[in-house]
Amino acid sequence: MTELKDQEVNHGAHNYSAEEKWFKPKDPLILERLEWFKNQKLALMMHWGPYSQLGVVESWALSDEDADWSRTDIDWEDDGEEFKRQYFNLNKTFNPIRFQPEVWADLAAEGGFKYLIFTTKHHDGFSMWDTKETDYRITSSDCPFHSHKYADICKHVFDAFREKGLSIAAYFSKADWHTPYYWAPGMARGKEMWRGPSYDPDEYPWLWEKFVAFTHNQILELMSKYGRIDVLWLDAGWVGKGKQDIRLGEVVERTREIQPWLITADRTIGGEFENYITPEQTIPDGPMNVPWESCITIGTSFSFKYEDKYKSTREIVHTLIEIISKGGNLALNVPPQPDGRLPEGAMKRMKELGAWLKVNGEAVYGTRICAPYFKDDFAFTRKGETAYCFRLYQSKDDRYMDEYVYIPYPEKVCRIDMLGGEEHLEFNQMDGGVSVRMPKMAEKEGNTPIAHVFSLT
Repeated sequence: MTELKDQEVNHGAHNYSAEEKWFKPKDPLILERLEWFKNQKLALMMHWGPYSQLGVVESWALSDEDADWSRTDIDWEDDGEEFKRQYFNLNKTFNPIRFQPEVWADLAAEGGFKYLIFTTKHHDGFSMWDTKETDYRITSSDCPFHSHKYADICKHVFDAFREKGLSIAAYFSKADWHTPYYWAPGMARGKEMWRGPSYDPDEYPWLWEKFVAFTHNQILELMSKYGRIDVLWLDAGWVGKGKQDIRLGEVVERTREIQPWLITADRTIGGEFENYITPEQTIPDGPMNVPWESCITIGTSFSFKYEDKYKSTREIVHTLIEIISKGGNLALNVPPQPDGRLPEGAMKRMKELGAWLKVNGEAVYGTRICAPYFKDDFAFTRKGETAYCFRLYQSKDDRYMDEYVYIPYPEKVCRIDMLGGEEHLEFNQMDGGVSVRMPKMAEKEGNTPIAHVFSLT
């Protein structure tokens, strides 16, 4: 792992809680569910909302404090206040009439994904479900999509994915930059807004209490009216520390009366409600022995970006292999278009990922870490008495045609098979590893495989 930046989070592309700060749940049901979570390995993450119409980085450009990095794509408006007005009016043009949740779910199942992380609400406060707490929602009369048969987007997405056997994680932003209970008009900060509230909660405790009640009510709506939820995925890690205490324990206790199996991912906060750790756009340097999940984009942005460049299938698979060999899950973010479809390039990658997993999924799902973990171009996992070795290849890498491969696995081996290939490969046990005679490859020169996967019994 990387060195600690301080006592709470690791440094990297994005901060995440340190392994040493993970709090082991006391509830045996939650511990059981975390073992279930570690079996899943692959989530489909989806950031979607009115902001997709602009092709900008989700809600972040609303925060003046984050303007230096989040407004690089805002090239039509110099006035920050006018931009905020334009942004908060995007609900009046959001009309994704080509949205077909069953198509999304079919693609996810074909792609080998096991659970969905869906943005019910980002920091801008726009609710993608039929909330009763605010009119800034997908089913409000000023949103043209409100009369569509799929208007309650969360309901239809959750139902479609469950129908295909995927579990549901509800992404929920604890911050809400639209409600007057958090960004209150005329308060101290005025036009220079930041991620936090526009007022000091100590000076306006009655207003903060309204925000806490608003947040609790929205969470309870999602947990009581939208079927089984397996994970409550809480973003906005600045909410919950110091003055911004939303008394999360109270609402989690109430939600677990409804859904006792609920895992909570209170990102970067630590403590009893961060049941698993969530690196973002980065992978830990070494294995972690606690539950974790890295959210990584299929392109360059979490939200839809026009003419985005997607990672190759090889890069996606290699990323998945590195993450699982270090004990984590991959949450691959695929952002829908403003019209409700998934981009063609992203769909192609999802299908190719699924095809690879159909052959090699045995070495992915339900596995645990296995020394030497991730070393050079090799990665390892384990399931029971079987270890799995991945040999990774870059494009135009001709090593896949080698007659012998040396696998740096020091344990005693009785049998070696290749997933999707020959069984009972010839091998010699050597000091610190195994030399394997490779079968004649079906791949032709110039058509380098993504990886070869061996089962070592």
